[in-house]
Amino acid sequence: MLVLALTFAALLRAAAAWPALGGRGDRFTLEGEAEEVRSAAIKRLLEVFGMEDPPAVHGHKQPPQYMLDLYNTVADVDGVTRDPYLLEGNTVRSFFDKLRSEQVEFKFNLSTVARSEKVLTAELHLFKLRPQAPLTFSRHHFCQVSVYQLLDSSKTNSTQAKKLLSSRLVPVHSTGWEVFTVTQAVRSWMADEGSNLGLHVVVRTLGGSQMDLKLIRFASGRHHHPSKQPMLVLFTDDGRRSAAIASSFLPQTPNAVKSSRTARSLDYGEEGGHSRHCQRLPLYVDFDEIGWSGWIVSPRGYNAYHCKGSCSFPLGQNMRPTNHATVQSIINALKLIRGIETPCCVPDKLFSINLLYFDDDENVVLKQYNDMVAGSCGCH
Repeated sequence: MLVLALTFAALLRAAAAWPALGGRGDRFTLEGEAEEVRSAAIKRLLEVFGMEDPPAVHGHKQPPQYMLDLYNTVADVDGVTRDPYLLEGNTVRSFFDKLRSEQVEFKFNLSTVARSEKVLTAELHLFKLRPQAPLTFSRHHFCQVSVYQLLDSSKTNSTQAKKLLSSRLVPVHSTGWEVFTVTQAVRSWMADEGSNLGLHVVVRTLGGSQMDLKLIRFASGRHHHPSKQPMLVLFTDDGRRSAAIASSFLPQTPNAVKSSRTARSLDYGEEGGHSRHCQRLPLYVDFDEIGWSGWIVSPRGYNAYHCKGSCSFPLGQNMRPTNHATVQSIINALKLIRGIETPCCVPDKLFSINLLYFDDDENVVLKQYNDMVAGSCGCH
C-alpha cells in the first residue's frame, strides 16, 4: 500500500534548503527569501493558534494534575477532540495563588486573559488537608466553608468589605480537593483589573462560630507540595468557537478503523497504491521539529491529514461528491462550456484538536482549535 506522508516541518526545511538550488550569485538572495518564507510560515501558524508570539520557555515545570486529567478527558492520544460538547467554551486556564499567605487569602494574576474572552465559569480549587489536632474530642463532623470576594472598603458602604460568593458544608474528617464557584468575582475583575483584591475563605461550625484552623486546614503554596497548591480555574470562550460545531462532529474519530472497503479506498487508495482518485493522506505536524516543544505539554504533534487525487467523471459515491460537483464533472466531461475544470478534492469533514501548554506567566492553558484535522475527503 502506497502511503504519502508529509510533515509541516519538512516543508519548513525545504524552504531553508532553497539556496542550494541557485547559483553562487543568487545564494544571498535565496537565503533571504527562504528565511522570509520560514518566518512568514511560523507567524501564520501562530495566528492559527491565536498567538502573536510563542510563549517564553521557563524550563521544566509539572502541569497541575487537574489540567492533565481534563486534557485526557476531552482529547484522544493525538489531541483530537473526543466530543465537542465535553468542554464548556474553548479555553480552560489555570492560575496558582500569588500571595502564598499563611492566612486563608488567595490572589491570582489574570493579566494573560484577553478582555475579549468571555468568562463562562470560574472555580477556586482548594486541597483540604487532614486535621492536625486529634478529632476524638471534637463533636464537629461538618463545617461551613465560605468563600468571599475582598472589596475596596473605600468604595463600599459596608464596613465588612467583602462579598459572599460560595458557601457549603464540608466533612471535617475528609481530605482532598474542594471546588467553589467564584464566577461573579472573576467577571468583576475582568471588567476592572484594579478591583482584584483576592479571595478570603472563612471556616465556621454549624453554629456559626469561627472554627479552629487546626481542625480544618487547606494547603497553601508556601508549605505544601506544588501538586496541592490553591488554584483558580477559568472556563472561557474567545469567540472562535464554530457555530457549525454539530455538523462537523462525528461519533467516530479520524483515527477510528473504517470497516468498509469503500472507506479504506477513500482514505488510503486501492490495494497496491495505484488509485489516483480523491483520498485522504497523512500530513503530520511535529511541534518538536517546529521548535515549540518547550512550551507545549500535549500533544507532541498531530496528524492533520490532507486531501489529494482526481475528481474525474464519473464521480462515484465513494468520492462523497456534492450535487454541484457531480454536475460540474459532467459539464467538464462533455466539454459543454470552455474553462470548466474538474471538481476539487478537499476535506468534507473537519475535526478540532486540543492543545495543553504553558503561557508566558507559566500558567497552564487547555485550548480547543476548530477545523484542524481532515476527517475525510470528497469531491467538491
